[in-house]
Amino acid sequence: MEAPAQFTGFTADSILFLKELKQNNYREWFNERKHIYENALLKPFRSLAVMLTPTMHNIDPQFELRPSKMLSRIYRDIRFSPNKDPYKTSMWLNFQQATTHWENFPGYFAELSDEHFMTGMGLFMPKRKIMDVFREEVDYSRESFREMAEKTLNAGFEVAGEPYKRPIPNSLPDFYQPWIQRKSIYVIKTIPLSDQRLYSEAIALLLMDDFAQIADLYHFMKDIVKEAQ
Repeated sequence: MEAPAQFTGFTADSILFLKELKQNNYREWFNERKHIYENALLKPFRSLAVMLTPTMHNIDPQFELRPSKMLSRIYRDIRFSPNKDPYKTSMWLNFQQATTHWENFPGYFAELSDEHFMTGMGLFMPKRKIMDVFREEVDYSRESFREMAEKTLNAGFEVAGEPYKRPIPNSLPDFYQPWIQRKSIYVIKTIPLSDQRLYSEAIALLLMDDFAQIADLYHFMKDIVKEAQ
C-alpha cells in the first residue's frame, strides 16, 4: 500500500460525494464512482490519521495507530440491520486503545458527513457501573474535575450523551449536573462545512490542539474504567 500523501484538507468533492451517496445508496452507483470515494474521502482521511498520530501517541501511547484500524469502513454490515442501504453516508476516524471495546472505553473521534464535521471524546456506550464510578469520582474530585470540565467547555466542546429519564439525587452544584445525569458521557464540537479550515491542513492543526486540550478529561475517564473493572 502506498504511503499516505501529506494532508491538505478535504475538498468540495468530499462533501459532494457524501451528499450524492445519500441519494444514490446502491452498488451500481457506488462502483462507478469508487475512484471518487478513494480520492476524495479515503486518501484524505488516511493522511489526516497519519498527521494526527504523533499528537495522539503523546496523549496515550496505547492508542491503536494503524490507519487501517482507525478508519471507518464505507460498507455497512446489513446482516442484522433493518436498514439495508449498503453504504454509510459519513466517514470517521477514531483513536482508542488497541484490544478494547469502544462501548466501555473512552476514545476520540472525528467525523465528516454532508451536514457537518464533528469531533469529540468520551464514553459512548458504557456499562452502568462505569457511570456509577464516574459520578462518584466527580463528587470526590470536585475542584480538579471542574478545572478539566471548564477547560473542555472553553475549547468549544459541549456535553452530550443520553440523559436519564429521572435525575439521580446528589449533592453536587448545578455546574456538574449536565455531566453526571447521563447514561453515557462525551463531549462534541460541531464545525459547519462553510468553515474554510476544513479545506486545508488547518483542520488537522485544530484537532491536534483540541484533542490535547481535553487529554486530562480523557485520562480521567480512562482511570474510571480501570477502577470499575
